[in-house]
Amino acid sequence: MEVVGTLLLHGNFWAYLGVAIAVALGGAGSAKGVGIVGEAASGVLSEDPDKFGQCLVLQALPGTQGIYGFLIGFIIMVNSGMMSGDVDLSLGAGLAVAAASLPIGIVGLISGIAQGRVSAAGIRIIAAKPEQVSKAMVSAALVETYAILAFLISMLLVFNIRM
Repeated sequence: MEVVGTLLLHGNFWAYLGVAIAVALGGAGSAKGVGIVGEAASGVLSEDPDKFGQCLVLQALPGTQGIYGFLIGFIIMVNSGMMSGDVDLSLGAGLAVAAASLPIGIVGLISGIAQGRVSAAGIRIIAAKPEQVSKAMVSAALVETYAILAFLISMLLVFNIRM
């Protein structure tokens, strides 16, 4: 029990947790969102394989949240010295890193799933009216706005932590 208490008082632990939060939650949202769209696309493609390109674009959109989470995790690792193995963060810096990872982690999880649902609805548009694919893409891209904002906030927070 004493080891856990000591671990919780070390900044490195919180920084590593921050990386895990950004990457795992953003990736989970993307995986779920891409899966939702993939299920919808499979039904359309079984009837009309020529719509693959249109379906693929909509399926790729929810994957960006995982990319944003990965980028924040990578930025944290580079800025903190994790990449070189030379990391010795204060508790305050480690907690700040963990807090900075929360916007992209939480918003990436939620928006990846939401974008998957909107993109799946867009797949239904493609099935009925393939010429309306641009409307489906715009609707899905609107959800992306919030993932981008969360990514920017996490990035600005990380860049302003003294490590």
